Amino acid sequence: MESEIRIKFGRTLRRLRKNQGVSQEAFADKCDLHRTYVSDVERGERNISLENIEKIAKVLNVKISELFREVENESDSI
Repeated sequence: MESEIRIKFGRTLRRLRKNQGVSQEAFADKCDLHRTYVSDVERGERNISLENIEKIAKVLNVKISELFREVENESDSI
């Protein structure tokens, strides 16, 4: 069962990735992660590690704190 924070993080990641016009596969490559892992994160099915959050933030060109601010602002409609 997915937790609310994982779902919000995944939705935020998907939105930011799409805003950059990057496919899931290309994004995963840039992050040095597997595409299915990124897919799982975006669906809220993975409890992502801090190391991978750091990789994602770098590729999105945002600070980790900014990434979490975006997650906090994600819609509560789950």
